[in-house]
Amino acid sequence: MDPAMKWLFSPVPLGRVAAFRTLVYAFVALDLVIFTPWVRSHANTPGSLYQPLRVGRLLHLPTPTALLVHVVFWSLLGLAVAAATGRAPRILGWLVFALYFEWMIIAMSYGKVDHDRIGLLVALAVLPTIARARHGDKSLTSAGGWALRVTQIAVVCTYFLAAWAKLRFGGLDWPLSAVLAQAIVRRGTWLADQIAVVPGLLIVAQFGIIAFELLSPLIFAVPQRYRWMAVAFFYSFHVMTFATITISFAPHLVAMTSFLSLERLRPIVWVRRALGRSPDSEPHPAPEPAS
Repeated sequence: MDPAMKWLFSPVPLGRVAAFRTLVYAFVALDLVIFTPWVRSHANTPGSLYQPLRVGRLLHLPTPTALLVHVVFWSLLGLAVAAATGRAPRILGWLVFALYFEWMIIAMSYGKVDHDRIGLLVALAVLPTIARARHGDKSLTSAGGWALRVTQIAVVCTYFLAAWAKLRFGGLDWPLSAVLAQAIVRRGTWLADQIAVVPGLLIVAQFGIIAFELLSPLIFAVPQRYRWMAVAFFYSFHVMTFATITISFAPHLVAMTSFLSLERLRPIVWVRRALGRSPDSEPHPAPEPAS
């Protein structure tokens, strides 16, 4: 097999896919009620303010109405919870992807476009391509490896293209600008205030952000056994971002778990143990047919 294809389809345990699937769909449900509940307010927004994203125009998606917004919200909430169980992964997965895609079009077509959802949208698009997977299953799947890999690529592209956009529109003046200072004035925390008074530190931080984003593809060159350290660094970047200017990038952080050995998470086993039942009583699934 071609080395590039071998890398793209590198097999992973089915248990990793199962855990990632549960995490992603559970987040979608939480996103609706915790992270983006404001999207429901578009049910009462005048249609004249709707300026659909280009993809919305290409697909001729309808102008949101109160009925459309509420139907998408409640349908997506119920289907995401059902999909998180891992049952009917293909049909439920495609439905969740379609509805969440529409939810994002509704959310981002009124002047504000977030770039932290690309990885999550890609994950939702590829998860339905994988058959049923059970938590803890050590059987290897190349289809699951492909799904996680393209999600990882989307995560890295989120960083790299963010740097490209900064340099494209701001040029080399961006790292020398007052963009972080402005963010701190608007939504800074106590920690940000302490950092802002250190001469030149915000400029250094802006150069650091650009460097981090441009070099993010190097994570694929890190040996697998050390990659968790690079991922931990990525997460620490977002912890610092939230601690200073309260931007969470929650959907992106969920997609980034595609780099982790999630098969070690065994929620069903934990529940069984909590109930005093033996985890060994679970039936062992048959190995996935070769892809």
